[in-house]
Amino acid sequence: MGDVALRAGVAKTTLYRRWAGKNELVVDAVAVLFDELELPDLGSLSADVQGVVLQFAALLERPETKTALMAVVAESTRDEALRTRIRDSIVARQKRLVLLGRERAQERGELPSEADPATAARTADLIFDVIAGAVVHRALVSAEPVDADWAQRFTVLLIAGLGATASGRVDQKPGGSV
Repeated sequence: MGDVALRAGVAKTTLYRRWAGKNELVVDAVAVLFDELELPDLGSLSADVQGVVLQFAALLERPETKTALMAVVAESTRDEALRTRIRDSIVARQKRLVLLGRERAQERGELPSEADPATAARTADLIFDVIAGAVVHRALVSAEPVDADWAQRFTVLLIAGLGATASGRVDQKPGGSV
């Protein structure tokens, strides 16, 4: 905290008024970095997903993001309060991208609507987990590139799992069910 205070030109007490410790400060800093992510509106669910996946991967490649995220995630394995802060400050805020993408896709007829709000919320959580998990694993754990080809193949797999075709249209089953 001393180095941060020095670089910011403030007293350590100023930092401790806002953050209980280094981990909390780092989570909030990572959350601000993740707030840079925007869901592009490229005209189809497939293109939108590919665009945000590539943005996310580029963000994870930045040294400050990679180092900070890996550090707080590792520390959170021993600290439930920190894990909760990560969920509240980063994960919950980034689910907005999933909700916006799903809303756009439903408006374009690419995905079916879900009548039950609880089911819709669970589906949004699952979509977020699949995207974030795959990209974080590929970029940070496997240290493999998340390039346009990988993003395209991942998106085809994801969209097929959501009940839409690769073109982004809902794949209707016999009898009109999805």
